[in-house]
Amino acid sequence: MGKLIIFSAPSGSGKSTIINHLLQQDLNLAFSISATSRPPRGTERDGVEYFFLTPDEFRERIARGEFLEYEEVYPGRFYGTLKSQVEKQLAAGQNVVFDVDVVGGCNIKKYYGERALSVFIQPPSVEELRRRLVGRGTDAPEVIEDRVAKAEYELGFAPQFDVVVVNDNLEEAQQRAYDVIRKFLNR
Repeated sequence: MGKLIIFSAPSGSGKSTIINHLLQQDLNLAFSISATSRPPRGTERDGVEYFFLTPDEFRERIARGEFLEYEEVYPGRFYGTLKSQVEKQLAAGQNVVFDVDVVGGCNIKKYYGERALSVFIQPPSVEELRRRLVGRGTDAPEVIEDRVAKAEYELGFAPQFDVVVVNDNLEEAQQRAYDVIRKFLNR
């Protein structure tokens, strides 16, 4: 029976880079496949990148309590984690990795308790986070300010996580995340 590793972090903290590094290590990690109500993009396939549901199907499954966590990002645009999919992956012996917002991370941890390790990836500072977001060159200034404001809110959740990894130096943060996950999986 597998275990669960939950990652949450403000945008620009390096979470995706750290998760991608960990997926290439010898930890038997597999991504949780989320559900969404948005249509597939490009070559995305149902049950591979996402489970694609209509907004009505998504709402029906919410009403039946089938999600561990979900979020309505825009009206009618949902993302969430189906309990049945996670249970299937755990039963197959996979250690399931979640990349979720702070509220979703806290909800999954609450549901699974000791079977889950929650990891918060924290930027060294809000100023550094702003610098990274500007450096990406992908967002307008007002979008960056919205992300920074959201990050300040999300940083308040860090104490609710089992482990906080400060990403000041990427290699050190990757090693620290690897070490805490290996220790958790071996206990």
